[in-house]
Amino acid sequence: MATTKRDYYEILGIEREAGADDIRRSYRKLALQYHPDRNGDPAAAEHFKEVQEAYEVLSDPQRRSQYDRFGHLGDAGLGGFGFSANGFGIEDIFESFFGAASGSGRRQRVQRGTDLRVDLQLSFEEATFGVEKDVSLNRLETCARCSGQGVEPGTSRVTCVRCGGSGELRRAHQSILGQFVNVSVCDRCRGEGTVIQDPCGECHGQGMVKGTKTLRVSIPAGVSDETQIRLTGEGEPGPRGGPPGHLYVVLHVQGHRYFRRQGNDLLLELPINVAQATLGTDVQVPLLEGDSAAVHISAGTQHGRVYKVRGKGVPYLRENGRGDLLVRVKVTVPTDLSKEQKELFRKLAATFGDEAVPQENRGFFDKVKDAFGV
Repeated sequence: MATTKRDYYEILGIEREAGADDIRRSYRKLALQYHPDRNGDPAAAEHFKEVQEAYEVLSDPQRRSQYDRFGHLGDAGLGGFGFSANGFGIEDIFESFFGAASGSGRRQRVQRGTDLRVDLQLSFEEATFGVEKDVSLNRLETCARCSGQGVEPGTSRVTCVRCGGSGELRRAHQSILGQFVNVSVCDRCRGEGTVIQDPCGECHGQGMVKGTKTLRVSIPAGVSDETQIRLTGEGEPGPRGGPPGHLYVVLHVQGHRYFRRQGNDLLLELPINVAQATLGTDVQVPLLEGDSAAVHISAGTQHGRVYKVRGKGVPYLRENGRGDLLVRVKVTVPTDLSKEQKELFRKLAATFGDEAVPQENRGFFDKVKDAFGV
């Protein structure tokens, strides 16, 4: 029993009124989710093929219009309607009656090579200020012996006798809707139109061999965790001389002992004692680049107050300038006092009294009244 094909709109998870941008966004999301190189689930490859097929139809205005009118039957090609779908049309019907008019065969679709991914660990400083890193990857390379053609040097591929070099098998039949031409990929040459009789002794007819390559990757300043850098054309080569895929370098940024990132700002916790918070002081705070900056702590500073050191944060990724360093004060209460220190605190405490009075949460308009003496 044949399996019923799913609706293309359902596969992409979009409404039938979706625009081109919605179709493109949904396709990219699902292609990344189900790509066999990223998803080890055995069912992912089949989902990936479904997503690709749905996108090829719905991203083409003509094919989408046919699909909206006739469903999967419309996309497969309706005899007598005079349109072309999946690479064949009215000329294919003529061929079914009179044979191929030319010996050129079907133009083969160039297939791009597989995309690859590598994960790269960066220190906090490397991600902030940028760095150059070498990455090594194992990938398929074009066979040098046969230049990727898969045949032994001095020989060539021969025309497939099953499809006559077209790469397709065509069967015509009549229905109540008219003439149908059923086109399928040739199972002997897999749609290439030619086969290898004398395979290359190095790659055994595959056109590619396993190899290792080291690439230098330039990491710009200001990247964050999970940033992806695409190296165009550094994936695996395409079959039979097709264009190569891309290499995606996924960055993983390690944490820092003292600094935390908040957007393009850096946060630093600065512990001070109660005397410094009460009386005020000048301190030197460390900077991520290795030196230090002076920060004035005002008298009466409360726990959690933030002081800002401008321009000492993380560089902006695609523009000039840097964020700020945010110094958050952490007032520490002493737990191991000497006898003399305890006595001094007792004398100080006596000057404050015993009653704890909560401060009133005064609003903006109360402050305005005070300022104008209202």
